[in-house]
Amino acid sequence: MMGRLLYGTSSWSEKAWDGVFYPHGLPPGDWLTHYASQFATVEADVTYYRVPSPAMVKGWRDKTPDDFVLSAKFPRSIVHGGEKATPDPSRLLLWDVVGADADRFLGAMSALGPKCGPLVLQFPYFNRQAFPAPAPFLERLDAFLERLPPDRRYAVELRNKAWLKKPALDILRRHHTALVLVDLPYMPHPADLDIDPLTTDFTYLRLIGDRKETEAQAEPFDHIMVDHGDRLERWAAWLRDVLSRVPLAYAYANNHFAGFAPATIRDLARRLGLRV
Repeated sequence: MMGRLLYGTSSWSEKAWDGVFYPHGLPPGDWLTHYASQFATVEADVTYYRVPSPAMVKGWRDKTPDDFVLSAKFPRSIVHGGEKATPDPSRLLLWDVVGADADRFLGAMSALGPKCGPLVLQFPYFNRQAFPAPAPFLERLDAFLERLPPDRRYAVELRNKAWLKKPALDILRRHHTALVLVDLPYMPHPADLDIDPLTTDFTYLRLIGDRKETEAQAEPFDHIMVDHGDRLERWAAWLRDVLSRVPLAYAYANNHFAGFAPATIRDLARRLGLRV
């Protein structure tokens, strides 16, 4: 039996989608409701920039159907350590420093009830000034995951490819946390890893792509700008195998992957034989 794929986009608030994905002139306050008529899940990135209020999260809940799933990123204050361009290793993941934000975030997201999807710790690339080796970071990650309520799904995105080794994946397995598989120019495809990237009973894919490539087009994100069919086919092949091993996979496309996230994620779904 094959597992289920939930697919959607990273965010629903792209202004360039007005008149293309959204009916022209539809008030932005109604966008999520329309989005939820097209896709069964979305990844909220607004939560990365600030802890959402309970009222905001309740609004998301009330605008979507009962079977909708909303995944969300942990706030930047937790995974980046602050608002500076470079991460602050003196703050990030330290519960005494960021625990209040974590509690506020988790409390707000609880308003979604069963609509709450995986909560994602999206880390930046760490240079040697931030962490000279992976061990100190992994110790922090282990301790942070230990503090999280066990009744949620969590996923961790690492952007240091050299850290995708047994020590990191063992921590994720111990905490029943997924490793985020990410399409970025400097990150490996999971098929090229020498270790099994599946760490729990679901997997989580983010099609981000090359920001410089799409932004160089200097065009609005309302159409496909670059053809990445070969990459999508490789991801589809990987997902076919994965869905024979786990019951659930989440996949989200970013505008920067090819220029228009709704078309990208529908293309991936079609390659898997799903009706879109």
